[in-house]
Amino acid sequence: MAHISENGSEKKMAEGGNDAELLKEKANKYFKEKDYENAIKYYTEALELNPSNAIYYSNRSLAYLRTECYGYALADATKALEVDKNYIKGYYRRATSNMALGKFKAALKDYETVVRVRPNDKDARMKYQECNKIVKQKAFERAIASDETKKSVVDSLDIENMTIEDDYTGPKLEDGKVTLKFMKEMMDWFKDQKKLHRKCAYQILVQVKDVLSKLPSLVEITLKETEKITICGDTHGQYYDLLNIFKLNGLPSDTNPYLFNGDFVDRGSFSVEVILTLFGFKLLYPNNFHLLRGNHETDNMNQMYGFEGEVKAKYTAQMFQLFSEVFQWLPLAQCINNKVLVMHGGLFSEDGVTLEDLRKIDRNRQPPDSGPMCDLLWSDPQPQNGRSISKRGVSCQFGPDVTDRFLEQNKLDFIVRSHEVKAEGYEVTHSGKCITVFSAPNYCDQMGNKGAYIHLRGSDLKPEFHQFTAVPHPNVKPMAYANTLMQLGMM
Repeated sequence: MAHISENGSEKKMAEGGNDAELLKEKANKYFKEKDYENAIKYYTEALELNPSNAIYYSNRSLAYLRTECYGYALADATKALEVDKNYIKGYYRRATSNMALGKFKAALKDYETVVRVRPNDKDARMKYQECNKIVKQKAFERAIASDETKKSVVDSLDIENMTIEDDYTGPKLEDGKVTLKFMKEMMDWFKDQKKLHRKCAYQILVQVKDVLSKLPSLVEITLKETEKITICGDTHGQYYDLLNIFKLNGLPSDTNPYLFNGDFVDRGSFSVEVILTLFGFKLLYPNNFHLLRGNHETDNMNQMYGFEGEVKAKYTAQMFQLFSEVFQWLPLAQCINNKVLVMHGGLFSEDGVTLEDLRKIDRNRQPPDSGPMCDLLWSDPQPQNGRSISKRGVSCQFGPDVTDRFLEQNKLDFIVRSHEVKAEGYEVTHSGKCITVFSAPNYCDQMGNKGAYIHLRGSDLKPEFHQFTAVPHPNVKPMAYANTLMQLGMM
């Protein structure tokens, strides 16, 4: 009888394997249609039937990468290699996950393995060389940073003597100042895919650095009874959608204030146009146009997801360095009427953080791997109580009880954050105390989501949501300037 039972068990395992393959094929189909949530769902079901298949883990890892769940992607790639240490694609996947997290040395180790096993693989060699270049560059940057006499790019610029050529017919600052006329001309110029003269771009950057550096890490504003502010989430280089926000909701002004909640750049291929427009309005209306830092206003993200490449393609490496300096001065959070706290990511890995702690953050730096500054840029809410390891591999996920305790301690009503694409452009969670707003519709030309912005009025601070859909843009694909190491197919 035992023999029959064993045969029956083998047959059942074979059937399970076949069912798992069918689920994998279903998942692959969803992946190709860019429906990553369903792809993850069916890869997961395939793994439940056959948990010892390295390819399933590897494919789910890529789907997690596409949804920016870098932590989960890294875990799956590692699991694929635990199942089969000779599965070369697993090393590729793990390297890509580590690259996405800015862990370049760990990525290099895996690319070395691939090159050793496949010495004639040109793609593997190219990725190894590219990653090696980044590791060396980072080491060089660290060496320079340790030199206390590190100077600002501003010190080496001679903007006054930069000449604007006679054949340049585009917008120019008026007596070195941003005006509404200049802003309107610049937006039209960008709309026609023309480039602002480098002198004007440098003038904007130097001036906005000066304005931002005088702000506290936690900006506090008061709306009067009759006033309202518009809060926008991630815009990610989607310039034509930014113009649409202004068309729908009016241009920024002292009577039409805005707060843009980080992630202005990367992924979308018009990041230079987005950021120069936002910086221009910051100069025009310094007290009524607000910008907060996102996790993509950082060197590691810009290196991987396109902004560094875009600035170098449209201008120079020196200008990217200045953008990097300016990003470090962006405030990290904003408090409205002592009742609403706005930040890009979310709440903290530990209880007890106060608004006073946020005021004290020394923000003029690349964000650390942990602590309040990291959390403000990276964390996400979760439906269950408590905290969990982050799906992104950075910071944490925080539950409704965490939100309740933080709000109570700091005498706040609710938080507004961004950082996550939402199908409707916004989402209300934690019993109305945690609101997400995302303003890049059809994110990366593939997610099919709506965008949204929020109106908050001084009279009641009750959030009013406005949704919008994506508008056409010129045929420059998202990630056009991104690092080639972020491109990888599935099996």
